[in-house]
Amino acid sequence: MEHAISFPALGLDFNINRVAVNLFGKDIYWYGIIICLGFVLAALYVNRRTKEFGVTSDNLMDCLIICVPVGIICARIYYVAFEWGYYSQHPNEIIAIWKGGIAIYGAVIGVVIALAVYSRIKKLSFASLCDLAAFGLLIGQCIGRWGNFVNGEAHGGATSLPWGMSIDGASPVHPTFLYESLWNFVGFLVLHFYSKKRKFKGEMALLYVAWYGLGRAWIEGLRTDSLYLGPVRVSQLLAGISCIAAIVVLVRQYNRIKVEKAFYEPEQDKADEKKGE
Repeated sequence: MEHAISFPALGLDFNINRVAVNLFGKDIYWYGIIICLGFVLAALYVNRRTKEFGVTSDNLMDCLIICVPVGIICARIYYVAFEWGYYSQHPNEIIAIWKGGIAIYGAVIGVVIALAVYSRIKKLSFASLCDLAAFGLLIGQCIGRWGNFVNGEAHGGATSLPWGMSIDGASPVHPTFLYESLWNFVGFLVLHFYSKKRKFKGEMALLYVAWYGLGRAWIEGLRTDSLYLGPVRVSQLLAGISCIAAIVVLVRQYNRIKVEKAFYEPEQDKADEKKGE
C-alpha cells in the first residue's frame, strides 16, 4: 500500500501509504478522507453564499443529502461504463470506490439532473442552484485531486520539465493532478470575486463549465489513464464541447443584456425628463 513519490528536480521525496489508519479491522484510505475534506469545505463555503442566490440553508442541506450520493454513484457508473472491459471480468470491484476510479463528468451529470428535479419540486431557480454548485465543484475538485496524488494516479506522460513527478522510481511524468487542482483553484478565486457582479442567473455555472472545460481539454490530452470511446478521449471531447457551448450561451446572454440596457436607458432618460418638467 506504500509507494514513493518524488519531484527529483525540486528535491522533494514522499513515502506515502494509501491507508491512513485501520479502525476496527477496516482500512481508512487517504483518498476517501481527502474527498470528504473537499466536500466539507465546499459545503461550508456554499452555505455562506446561499442568501445571495435566493436559497436557504435548509435548501442547501436538502441538495447535499440528495446530490452527494447521486454524484458519487453517477461518477462511479460513468467510470465503470468506460472501463467495462476490466470490470466485466472483476465485478466484485465495481463498488470498490475507495480504491479510486470516479469520473467528474459523471458526477456533474448526476448533480445537474438531481438539481433540476429538486428545483422543480421546490419551485426554486434551477440556474441559481447551479451557480452555487459551481463553487462547490471547484472547491471539491481542487482538493479532491490530491487524492489522486496519494494514490499515484491520474498523472500524465513523460516530461523533462523541472516539476516532473516520479512514482516509485520511474521516469518523471506530468503531475496532471496538480495542474487540475491549481486550475480549479484559480477558477474558484475568479468566480468568488466576480460573483459580486453577477449579471444573470446561471452565469456562474456557465463560467465554471467554460473554465473547467478549457482546462480539462488541455490537461486530459496529457494524461495516460484517459477513458476512451474508440480512439477518442471521452473527457477531452466532453470538455471541449461543453466549453464551446458555455461560451456561446454566455456571449448570447451578454449581448442580450447589452441590447436591453441600450434600449432601456434612453426610455428611462425620457421618463426622468418628463418628471423634471
